[in-house]
Parts: sequence; structure tokens; C-alpha cells
Amino acid sequence: MTNAHVVSWAKQILVRRYQDPRPYTAKVKFIAHDCDLAILEVEEDHFFEGMESLEIGELPPVRSTVVTYGYPAGGEQISYTRGVVSRIELQNYSHIGNRAYLAAQTDAAINPGNSGGPVIQDNKVVGVAFQGIPGLENTGFFIPTTLVKHLLKDVEDGQYDGFPQVGLRLVALQNPAFRQALRLPDNDIGARIDHIFDFPKARELLREDDVLLKAGSYDVASDGTVLYAGNRVFVGVVFHDFQKSDHVELEIWRGGQLIKISLPLEIHKGDRNEGNQYDTLPRYFVYGGLVFTPLNRDYMRTLAGGWTDTGNNELFFELFYRKHESPRSIRKEPIVLASVLASSVNANFGIRGRTLVDKINGIKIDQLEDVIRAFEQLGESLQHVLEFYPNQNLECLDRKATKEAHPTIMKTYGISKDRRL
Repeated sequence: MTNAHVVSWAKQILVRRYQDPRPYTAKVKFIAHDCDLAILEVEEDHFFEGMESLEIGELPPVRSTVVTYGYPAGGEQISYTRGVVSRIELQNYSHIGNRAYLAAQTDAAINPGNSGGPVIQDNKVVGVAFQGIPGLENTGFFIPTTLVKHLLKDVEDGQYDGFPQVGLRLVALQNPAFRQALRLPDNDIGARIDHIFDFPKARELLREDDVLLKAGSYDVASDGTVLYAGNRVFVGVVFHDFQKSDHVELEIWRGGQLIKISLPLEIHKGDRNEGNQYDTLPRYFVYGGLVFTPLNRDYMRTLAGGWTDTGNNELFFELFYRKHESPRSIRKEPIVLASVLASSVNANFGIRGRTLVDKINGIKIDQLEDVIRAFEQLGESLQHVLEFYPNQNLECLDRKATKEAHPTIMKTYGISKDRRL
């Protein structure tokens, strides 16, 4: 077991035994980018000769002592550091970037090189070291074994599916007047469902303004948290204990009545573009020197100024906030005109890149395949007409000239294929 970020994009993986100078080759058997874990398989069986396996333990209590093992920068030998578990809560996992899972904070030193190393308590593995936060001293985080066990259970069928989600946005329900209006008791139990995302089962069984009282065996507090293994954490942690297609029992307050619902959990892939991408080359299409690619987190990182450049506000809104502000207008895969490869055929094309594409030749662009279809369709117009949003700026390319110039542009810029899908 190691971290996904340690082996992402790897062409060759070498592992070593303690006090053994020989490197051994390994391969990735399963990788879970969402929770930053991977299972490696060592190709030489004798690597394990004389080894004793470690038992996987439970979630360690806050203030208990743990020891981290790893090879942090600054030395070649294994390092041991001791510390206490400072707190346990949901943390954003930096590897994927858009998911939060249970994480344990410790003051045991976790530095670059510690990643993937075990965290030990009472001779049992209680976590996997994985990240820190720049600017904080004596603070590191490890992935608790609740996630490790979930991964091991998930892959029993030979494939990794991921952690299910319910597709709900909860808001606190602590205003006594609001609770009275909903005929709720003043007992600090229940958070309001503010929005239901595009999860078919959740939309079928739940409604906005329902009040979530209980998830599984956990009472949901008025701030949307539950008491999980003695730790007050957001209710999302409850659903991380389930597998794909499991049902979670919910208690809902609706219209002054208690309703019990058995909700099937789903693996949601719709937010993939919001997270960091790994082990997959980016999709693109080039035509007439115009380079089109999906808007995603990786693309945003390539821009000058990145997240902080105000020139990127429209892209930032489209990627992360449109689903909250205007969920009915979201696109399956927003497409960006990333750049324009200079050529006589596009010399007067006024938009040079970093712009969202709305329509091409009257076809709404919901994904990259729509761009290809729009350019390849036969039309009576002598021009390709492109519309960009949010301001619906128009630009055109001459159809005949673009078709004739396309092979020359590809050759000039050394592009072997005009698309990767």
C-alpha cells in the first residue's frame, strides 16, 4: 500500500526491503486517485521471504501516540518519528483536489519522502502518511485505515469503483424561528437540504428543504455534523463507509412529518473535471490552427496567473460555481479555445485563446465531440461561425481556406494527430 501520488505517471516502480541493497520491481495493481491510495504488487515473490505482515488497526483516538515510518528528504536510511494524534476531521485531499475525506492530524514529522509510509500504533498500521500544509509547523496528515479498508473491500471484485456520494448540499439549521416554522423540535438535530445535484436516485427520493435528521446510525446535528468515533465531523464521513450500490437509511423531516428513506448510493463521475487528472493524457482537437480542449483543473493550472488571475474568473466560475448558481445550464464538458496556432487562414481571428466556446455552426458545444461534429458537418454557409460566451462574441473562418490550410498547419507545428479523444 502506498499513496497514489507517489506512483502516478510512473514508468517504472522500484521498491526496497529494509537493509537490503537490491531494488525490486513492482507494478500498480489498483490505484485510487480520489483517496490518494494505491496497491502495489512486487513482481519477485522472494521479496517477502522472512517478512512478517502488520495487522491493520482501527481509527486511533485523539491524543494517542503514533510512530511514522518513511524516507524523508535528507537521508538514505529509514526514519522513525513519534507524535500524537492532534485531531481527526474531513480534510481536502490535495492529490485529487476536489474531494474531502477523513484525515488524522499529527505532530509526528511528515515531510516529503514520508508519503506512503505506514503510521504505527501498538504494532498495527493505523494510517498512511500523505500530506502536509505549507506554512504550518509540526503538522502532518495521514490517511486513516477506514479508507484503507474501504479500498481493500472495493477491489475484491477485481476493479476499483470509488467512494459513493449522495449528491446533497446541506446548510445549518440553527435558527430557532426557522426550526419552529418547520415544526422541528429545538433539539439541535437536523440540517436542511439546500440543493440536490444531478444524482438520479437522490432527486427521485429527496427534495430541497427536506431536513436530514439521521444518516445510517448517526444523528445529524443542526450544523450538518455527526459524532463519528468520538470526533465531531461533517456528515459526509458517514457515506464514505459504504460501497457502490449500497443503501443508506435516512430519516428525513418533510412537511412536519418523519419519513424514512432507503437511498441507493452512486459513484458520481460528473465532477471529474474539477479534480486533478492522472495517468490520462488530455483530450484535444485542432482545426485550422484553433486548439480546443476541455476546461478542467489541469488546464487552469497551465494558465499564467493560475487561480489568482482575474482574467480567468469566467473559467473559474464555469468550472467550480456554475453548478451551484445555475445548475440547469451546466455543460457535460465545457470546451475552451485554448490557443490559436498562427496561420494566414486565422490571421484576423480576433479571439486568440482562453475563451469558452458556446456554439459552432449553430451546434451547442457540450463536449469535445460536438466541436468535431460541428466542423465536419456539411453546410451551405461559406464560413464556419463560432460563438463564445458569456458575451456571445462571434468569429468566423473561411470554410474552404481552412480545409485547405489545415494539413499545412499540422505539419508546420509538428502535430501528428489533430485529435485525442
